[in-house]
Amino acid sequence: MTELLVLYYSAGGSLRRMAELVADGIERVPGAGARLRTVPRVAPVAEVEARAAEPAVPAAGAPYAELADLEACAGLALGSPARFGNMAAPLKHFLERTTLLWNSGALAGKPACVFTSSGSLHGGQETTLVSMMLPLLHHGMLIVGLPYTLAELNATRSGGTPYGASHFAGTADDAPLTDAERRLCVEQGRRLAQIALKLAAK
Repeated sequence: MTELLVLYYSAGGSLRRMAELVADGIERVPGAGARLRTVPRVAPVAEVEARAAEPAVPAAGAPYAELADLEACAGLALGSPARFGNMAAPLKHFLERTTLLWNSGALAGKPACVFTSSGSLHGGQETTLVSMMLPLLHHGMLIVGLPYTLAELNATRSGGTPYGASHFAGTADDAPLTDAERRLCVEQGRRLAQIALKLAAK
């Protein structure tokens, strides 16, 4: 089984739902499996270990990610809400702790994709997606986008970009994912898994 990591931070629930759909897409590919992981909120004091703000084990949902999850995965789907056009601090904090993996080249050559959600329709979805790509490129990962051969990418009137799946969640983070947004999440997971399997076979 080729296992892919779906790593996300969700404050209001939208990113968790998107991550589950991406994982569903991964698991629709024979031979591929998804490992869902999240990150805790960042402690309010700078340089404090991330888990100081949260219990060591989350009360519900996916477990917290460890560096070993990244090292072991055959590919990565990374999700964050948009924060003024940038990824959320908890996810950035986790990625900033991956220097040992960068030193060893543990992620080099692995495929990766990104997904996001924002409270407004023009809330910086595309710049947030690009902000998540930057550390992945530094790790030598291969960025996987969404092709315009997917009809939903041309038809969507809410989220959806060639950079990765996205969702317009509304200011209260309570807008359900549209059919197009859901399909693009699933297709992103499927595409990531297919590419990971092709790379693993070489």
